[in-house]
Amino acid sequence: MLDAAMQAQLKTYLGHLREGVELIASLDDSEKSRQTRALLEQIASLHDLVSARFDGTDARKPSFIIRRANDANKWVRFAGLPLGHEFTSLVLALLWAGGHPPKVDADLIEQVRALEGDFHFEMYFSLSCHNCPDVVQALTLMALENPRITATLIEGGTFKEEVERRDIMAVPATFLNGEPFYNGKMGLAEILAKLDKNAGAKQAEKLSAKAPFDVLVLGGGPAGTAAAVYTARKGFRTGIAAERFGGQLMDTLGIENLPGTPYTEGPKLTENLRRHVGDYDVDVNDQTRAVELRPAQQPGGCHEVLLANGARLKARALILALGARWRNLGVPGEAEYRNKGVAYCPHCDGPLFKGKRVAVIGGGNSGVEAAIDLAGIVAHVTLIEFDVKLRADEVLQRKLRSLSNVEIITNGQTTEILGQNGKVSGLIVKDRATGEERRIALEGVFVQIGLVPNTEWLQGAGLELNRFGEIVTDAHGATSIPGIYAAGDCTTVPHKQIVVAMGEGAKAGLGAFDYLIRTEPAGAAVAEAA
Repeated sequence: MLDAAMQAQLKTYLGHLREGVELIASLDDSEKSRQTRALLEQIASLHDLVSARFDGTDARKPSFIIRRANDANKWVRFAGLPLGHEFTSLVLALLWAGGHPPKVDADLIEQVRALEGDFHFEMYFSLSCHNCPDVVQALTLMALENPRITATLIEGGTFKEEVERRDIMAVPATFLNGEPFYNGKMGLAEILAKLDKNAGAKQAEKLSAKAPFDVLVLGGGPAGTAAAVYTARKGFRTGIAAERFGGQLMDTLGIENLPGTPYTEGPKLTENLRRHVGDYDVDVNDQTRAVELRPAQQPGGCHEVLLANGARLKARALILALGARWRNLGVPGEAEYRNKGVAYCPHCDGPLFKGKRVAVIGGGNSGVEAAIDLAGIVAHVTLIEFDVKLRADEVLQRKLRSLSNVEIITNGQTTEILGQNGKVSGLIVKDRATGEERRIALEGVFVQIGLVPNTEWLQGAGLELNRFGEIVTDAHGATSIPGIYAAGDCTTVPHKQIVVAMGEGAKAGLGAFDYLIRTEPAGAAVAEAA
């Protein structure tokens, strides 16, 4: 199952084991079960502290549990083969079961151990889903730290009948105690916030107790992390408050246009950014959503940011690196059938539509790339573009037109997404030239129509925004309010690209530095800085 290089890599990782790990498999006569046995035998052969048994009796076959040898009540189950994007999850499960400490905030670990109640999770993933590992790893850690928590992690391609029976049309899909819990990506802190009713209040108290920052960066994507690195290197007390560290980067797969890096993937680049920020004294606060901005009353004073959990953070300089999100179609049926046929990530959810008919809405690079990707999986793709012609790069258009199972509709407006029995069954597209409507039968709709800046909460704060909701900045990254800077996809800067966001973040960081050294603390900031 594992080639020589992967075996050597895994053997190195297993050298960190501190105690015994047991692998117990439930198998049948299928090819997948034979592959599972081969995988587990390989793993067990790489370290004396790992043992494998094949006498499991679980109904899901193939499946196997990973448990602590000295505590049989702490285990996690994988149903199907956790390879592809989930190989790292498998490695981490082995290490954590074997006593290697996780690189997770100690407060979160204690919160997991203190949870009261019985929590039995089932979570479905696909091997091509780059959003799934975060959920897999969070549930794995919880199950291995608290004996009242179990986690069964199911590869949807192996258990297709089960996926169909539970109407799963988007991954990651998580169930708790047999009932739907959440569809989509979640980290450990987010899961705990849903389970621990006091989590928000605890976090708010902890955040509000923090002293004012010299610089507070709102956002943890390429722009925000670049800004934080620059201000921290200047010796300023820097904080990051991010709803999701990495932002859109976590939803980006192949990246081939970052100079000096021929190829990487969004989640990997996010981890590199996190490690880089960690090299400096930056106070990173993840899972924090800003809801109100109260600018300083005078230059040199402290700006205040109110968070959704009630916490308040203050800083002499702010850098808004809020990013953007996928734009919704805004047509009837879109919200109703989200995760029931309406999807936004072809890499994550494409495999669930194998052999079916789908549509891609949007003819830019993202839409055409999605259609090309899906064409290799599904039976047929209909690409619908609102404009009179596709807007994607010519090389992508040529590739798309070469595919026999793709239909291209231009000058078409999607007016409604249709459903039946709780799932997408088709859509209606109107010819913008003739007004004629056409009903297309299909099972999936992938929306790829651009981005919306995450700036709605800034309305009324006195910050200048353009008609698209983007923050207006000058050549230094400064906004219309002294001491507040902005960078990345939430601004008026053209070309929403990773490399552009990084450069703009660095520029905003330097702008904040220049502001701070030229502006004396004023008002309350004088006492707060003392």
